[in-house]
Order: sequence, then C-alpha cells, then structure tokens
Amino acid sequence: MISYEQSKKILKKAKIKVKDESVISINSLNRVTSSNVYSGINYPADDNAAFDGFAINSNDTKKINKKFPKEFKIIGSIAAGAKPFKRSIKKFNTVEIMTGGILPKGFDTIIPIEQIKFYPSKIKRNSIKIDKKISKYNHVRFKGSDYKKNELVIKKSTIIHPNHILALKTLGIKNIKVKKKLNILFFSTGNEISNKDIISDWQVRNSNAYYIRSLNDNFLFNFKDGGILRDAHEKVFEDKIKKMITSNTDIIITSGAVSAGKFDFVPSVIKTFKLSNYFKSVAIRPGKPVLFAKIKGKQKIIFGLPGNPMSSAACFRFFVYPYISNILGLNSEKPIKAILKRDFVKKKNFTRFAKSKLNTTNNGKIEVEVLKGQESFRIKSFLKSNIWALLPAGKSKFKKGEIVDCFFPNHSNQTLI
Repeated sequence: MISYEQSKKILKKAKIKVKDESVISINSLNRVTSSNVYSGINYPADDNAAFDGFAINSNDTKKINKKFPKEFKIIGSIAAGAKPFKRSIKKFNTVEIMTGGILPKGFDTIIPIEQIKFYPSKIKRNSIKIDKKISKYNHVRFKGSDYKKNELVIKKSTIIHPNHILALKTLGIKNIKVKKKLNILFFSTGNEISNKDIISDWQVRNSNAYYIRSLNDNFLFNFKDGGILRDAHEKVFEDKIKKMITSNTDIIITSGAVSAGKFDFVPSVIKTFKLSNYFKSVAIRPGKPVLFAKIKGKQKIIFGLPGNPMSSAACFRFFVYPYISNILGLNSEKPIKAILKRDFVKKKNFTRFAKSKLNTTNNGKIEVEVLKGQESFRIKSFLKSNIWALLPAGKSKFKKGEIVDCFFPNHSNQTLI
C-alpha cells in the first residue's frame, strides 16, 4: 500500500500523448485549448455609440454657454447595424445615433437622448439646442478598445466555458485547436450487478456506470459502456485489454473486483501484461483498493476502481480526473480553502475524502461541514453534500476553525476558479 501523495507522483509520470484537433468554436464547450487563440479583428470594429443620443463635434461647443446657446441642425439618423454615414458634415451639424451605431468621421462625442433639447419642438425636430460646452469622447466606444487585432483572447491549456463561447462568436473566431477528447471504456464487474430497475435483494443496481457516464461532459472524455464482467470473466477481460491496445480506446476503467476476494480478478489479469507504471492499494478512505496501470510501450491506461458507489465516485474524482487533467495539459487543480465547521477525527495514516457541505457564513467566510454518514455505502450523505473535503494523512484530529482543502464532486474546481 502506498500513500496518496506517492500515487499522485506515479500518475504524473505515466502520461500518454493526446493529439490535437480543430473544432468549430461554438461547439467547443468544455474542451481544452491546445494553442493560444488570438483575435483576427479589432473589437469594436469602429468607433461607435455607447448611448442613444446625438453625435456632434465637441469643437463646435467651445464658445457656447447658457447666454449664447446654439442650434445644431439634424442631418440624419444612424441605427445600429446601418452602413457608415456618407453625407458631408458641416459646422453645427448633428446626427441622431443609436447605441452601437458607427460614429461618423467629423463627430467625436455623443450627447445622451435624455439631455437633448429639440428645436423648435420635440415633435418638429429640425435641430437640437446646446447651451454648454461639451467635452470630447463622451459615450464613445473606440475601435479596438476591447480587443485589438492579433491580441491574445484565450491561453493554451484553458477549459472552454460559456463566456469563452460568447467571446469567440463575437470576435468571429470560427475554429480553434483543442485536445482530442479521451475515449474511456467502462466495465462494471460482479455477478451481483444488474442493469434492471427491479432486482432481487442479493443484486446491486449498476449505478457506477451511470454516474461516471453523467460526468463525461464536465470531465472532458467520451464514455463507452463495455457492459458487465461476471465473476468468471477473467479471459473475457484479458481479451478486452488486448483489443483496447489496438483500438482508439485510451483508458479502461473497471468498477469492482480490485480487492483481495476470491472473485477479484482485475489485478491478476492486468499483471499478465507488461506494465511500465503500476500501483494497487492506496492509504485513502474511501477507495483503498484502487488500482492504476500503464501498458508498457503503449499509450494505454487502466484504472481499477472499487465497486462500492462512494469509493468509485471518490476514486474517479481524485485519481482519474487529475490524470485526465494532467495529460490534457491543464494546470494543477487548485483546492477551495474552507474553514472547518466542527472537529473531525480520522485514521492518522490515511487521506480521507469526506462527503461535506460548503456554505458561506453571515460574515462572508467559506465554511465546510463534514457530514454524518461517512461510511462508503451511504449515498444519503452524498446527496446532501456539495463538496469533497480532503483531509490529508499525517494527523488524525482536525479542529474546528482549521483550513481544509475542498473539491467539487461533479465538476472541476477549474470551472470556477
């Protein structure tokens, strides 16, 4: 048995190569960029109005005051999306302009519609009356003030979020380069596992496959259900690994049959293959029997997760996802730091993944409560939780008020911080 920290080092060393591909940017949600993305345009594309109002030349107002107001002749109207204004502009001219309308050359400032005095009347709008000096560049969005052509928009190794989609579409970036999604082949194991809704008391519903399938968009992989391996299926599993080596499958994940029982065949079958990296059993709770292997000389990985639903969920979150994240080129995931709400005791030499509830206190602090029902078979506490608290090995007692690391169960911390 190795420590959690030792297992993380093995996972980091056992990288496989992931190819790049070009995808349509609006379909790139949750993909990881494999190169920097730059703007091909200035944004805004030209100087335009930030308010509905009237555009003027501020120089025309230098000598204007309440005693000596001036009428500015309205020579046109510009809507957002209208072609550039072509009429010649003379002194004391103005043009009505809507938000987003292109500011004509010769005008340099905008007076908001709420401040406008029409002449001779609001109904008969021939001119506007100005009775004060107007400063330059009021309510103008300048060309390239948000993004300049060739400016960096998205860095390499970034998970694409909805706000990136908005920026990519706004800037007209049609395609981006991303890392290919990993192909994961998943097997449940055991004679007791069933896909049926109505089962006998001795059977167990196949929840692990459906849980991990539901994570595929958030955790950057394609999921394929390989079905259920029964207790006598050692040869079947061996053949599945052989096929995986010559297929486009990147990772096999099994659930169950990784411990030391009579029918726990996964470790013995995997050991029949030449391996360059391997561990079996990690000092963690839940999920101690977890297994990892890299096929020697091949870009193929196997994870053996425990069959217990909570153990399987925890091991996916703290072993499989960090591995995927690393080979896709993402930076190490940062924990959310939270204040422990009450004392917690665990085994000293084990790292504990605790089903927990993250809250904000009345004074704005982030607080985490380790929930009752930490046994690995209990799903009620998992439903009540919204975070995993990671309590490291090396100490058994954690006091109220201590700062602990936390990780979201169903998506990466990188989607928020």
